[in-house]
Amino acid sequence: MKNKSVLKNIDYVLVGCVTLILVAGFMALRSATVNASDFYGMNFVARQMAWSLIGYAAFFLILLFDYSKLAKYHVWLYVLNLGQLAAVLVFGKSVSGAQAWIPIGSYQFQPAELAKILMILGLAQFLVPRIGKLNKYTQMLPAFIYVGIPLGLILLQPDLGTGLVFVAILFGMLLVAGASPVKLLLLIVGGVGAVVFAIYAHYKWGLPIPLKDYQLMRLVVFVNPNIDPRGHGWNVIQAQITVGSGGLFGKGWGMGFQTANEFLPTQWTDFIFCVLAEEFGFIGCAVLLILFLVLIFRGIQIAQGAKDPYGALVAAGILSMYVFHVLQNVGMAVGIMPITGIPLPFVSYGGSSLLANMAALGIIMSIHIYKDTNMFNRPL
Repeated sequence: MKNKSVLKNIDYVLVGCVTLILVAGFMALRSATVNASDFYGMNFVARQMAWSLIGYAAFFLILLFDYSKLAKYHVWLYVLNLGQLAAVLVFGKSVSGAQAWIPIGSYQFQPAELAKILMILGLAQFLVPRIGKLNKYTQMLPAFIYVGIPLGLILLQPDLGTGLVFVAILFGMLLVAGASPVKLLLLIVGGVGAVVFAIYAHYKWGLPIPLKDYQLMRLVVFVNPNIDPRGHGWNVIQAQITVGSGGLFGKGWGMGFQTANEFLPTQWTDFIFCVLAEEFGFIGCAVLLILFLVLIFRGIQIAQGAKDPYGALVAAGILSMYVFHVLQNVGMAVGIMPITGIPLPFVSYGGSSLLANMAALGIIMSIHIYKDTNMFNRPL
């Protein structure tokens, strides 16, 4: 009886959107690795499919659990988060200049992906007693400190992209908790201005800044990729060429010239949207973005119908994470956002990212299913 109630209350529109997005990811991944070795080719797609099945299993297991029970463990979730982020700095493996992975057999686990979920679950309860009391910056300060500690551990890896996701989650949850939109906007504008000034001062007067050279150059070439067209600006230029070459309808699946010749070295992760743009064109990309839009819209409806403020804040944090990932990934593909290495949810290759996103979806579905705490006592 209980299982029938669960199946009856699942939001199948949400599940359907994610399934279609996953299929688009499989198709793009196959094209992105068509000329690679067997390890990177179909085997790569098969791995992503396997992770998807594991992700679906995690999704269904999590939605059966009443999310609200996690609220009382928010302190332990926070400690666990700090512990795993500290562990990666000690035992982690360095890949592409970032010590962000922990080897587990033949698999590499990325704690930063789990850290997003743990932070959302903990921060939501941290904000519950502060709802409606966040009109001043001094009232927001505890939340910034709360997020600032794990954020600092993320930046030590260094992982600027995930650090920005943390900030986006914080701002999204603060907004839902009642913080002044104007004050949050001023913080964003002030933060961007401070970064621009710091970079200018770094090159003008030698001001030291806490960024690696390659991270700094990503911000510089975002403004003008022709400063280093065959170096740091290469990805920006090639991404724009790849997206533009798709035109309105695209060149067809597996027919992308830029994709087949691998002009983008990370086209199965960071720049997978470019693959879709070249092969399926503006129309295909529009369909994908509409699927994401429907996912976010359904998520907002679920947040609004949550049975408690904790559920609404958790949903807000997850949706903020999704929205920022999509905007940042698509934005860097078309040249309107700096390159930060942020994957496209459910599309880019990566087991840790896919599992985290599916787990987050399971939490949102749990919020939807348990919006009525007595649902299992109702006649079917």
